[in-house]
Amino acid sequence: MTNEKNFTEGKIIGPLMMFALPVMFALFLQAMYGAVDLMVVGKFSVPEEVSAVSTGSQIMLTIGNLISSLAMGTTIYFGQQIGMGKLKLGGQIIGASIALFLTIGLCMSIIIPIASPQIAAMMQAPEAAFEQTVSYIRICGMGMIAIVSYNLIGAIFRSMGDSKTPLITVGIACVVNIVGDLLLIAVLGLGAKGAAIATVSAQLVSVVASLFIIVRQKFSFEFNLKMVRYDGEIIGRVLKLGTPIALQDFLVGLSFLVVQAIVNTLGVTASAGVGVAEKVCGFIMLVPAAFMQSISAFVAQNVGAGKMDRALKALRSTIVVSFAFGFAMFILGFFRGDLLTGIFAKDNSVVLAGAEYLKAYAVDCLFTCFLFCFIGFYNGVGLTTFVMVQGIIGAFLVRIPVVILMSKWEPVTLFHIGLATPCSTVVQIIMCFGCLYWFRRKRVSNK
Repeated sequence: MTNEKNFTEGKIIGPLMMFALPVMFALFLQAMYGAVDLMVVGKFSVPEEVSAVSTGSQIMLTIGNLISSLAMGTTIYFGQQIGMGKLKLGGQIIGASIALFLTIGLCMSIIIPIASPQIAAMMQAPEAAFEQTVSYIRICGMGMIAIVSYNLIGAIFRSMGDSKTPLITVGIACVVNIVGDLLLIAVLGLGAKGAAIATVSAQLVSVVASLFIIVRQKFSFEFNLKMVRYDGEIIGRVLKLGTPIALQDFLVGLSFLVVQAIVNTLGVTASAGVGVAEKVCGFIMLVPAAFMQSISAFVAQNVGAGKMDRALKALRSTIVVSFAFGFAMFILGFFRGDLLTGIFAKDNSVVLAGAEYLKAYAVDCLFTCFLFCFIGFYNGVGLTTFVMVQGIIGAFLVRIPVVILMSKWEPVTLFHIGLATPCSTVVQIIMCFGCLYWFRRKRVSNK
């Protein structure tokens, strides 16, 4: 029995929700095993170790998002082929993608560990936490091949409409990471080093589990190891679709690294507090993030089948659902953020610092339901260059300048610094509505 789903027929919101739910649970578990690192370190180690994991995990999150975004090229390309009924190309697309991403993973596994001291220095890691930060980055960097493989496998399954398999594999990774954190941090006292070892081990186990599932899976197309080769035409198409998304996500992530670097100059408590708030943010943004990934696969198939009206209806439906969730998260995050940050830290000053920064993210919850759904839609349509442009403008013309301004506005508060994110989101939403107006006018003129 195959797990591929065809989204080009039947109801919209029901199948899309059923597809998005496993994606959301997978993102929850992925955020969970990332958050568990900080949670266990926060409960069993000193603030310096928390600061190291905060800074190091933000760097690895940026790199992981870069790989995941690049792999969206595979999701979109394969999804469009499914929509056009060209399943025979499936094995070739998968094989070429594996060859491409294995090369990227190997290169990163060499470069990141070597450059880890320089990366920590650029992040202005607090002096008291510098060595711990370097160790965290170096160990995670050595495991980049596993991180790259995990993201590619998830992208391939989602392109086929299968969101359950990535959920299973990330669930396995979550369990392994929790056990590893408790053993290495709570029992052995390895701090940030233990968190990094547990994270890499979890990713590796997840990849092995994924390969086991793939071997037992039946597909509607032929795939074998001989297809794992460099196919210039396919790789070129994957990179053409994925590179703008990856560049956009990387530069957006880079802007958040700039925020973290500025906050690091305020001391260990501020650094740890922002790191805690960022982990909480991974949970309160789950619904729009799940729809962003899910609608890309849904829209890609319908674009391939020439059913744009159906794709637009999916966009409207996902915005409505995610806004309802976003409003609830705004109320919780803005008024009782200390309840959320208190889960990840025992030091009261860190808890309060994180809650202050989280207030700004709570405001952003009201807007990301629009932005994330728009991004998923435009990725599925293939307008990845626009996605890149709006992301770069939001990050470098809004977020970073606002952060710099707020860091000089006395008294400096983490709430004011955090407001850079919703300011950026509002500008990006305006651009997305403008693109939608242009897109619909173009469709009318072409009819």
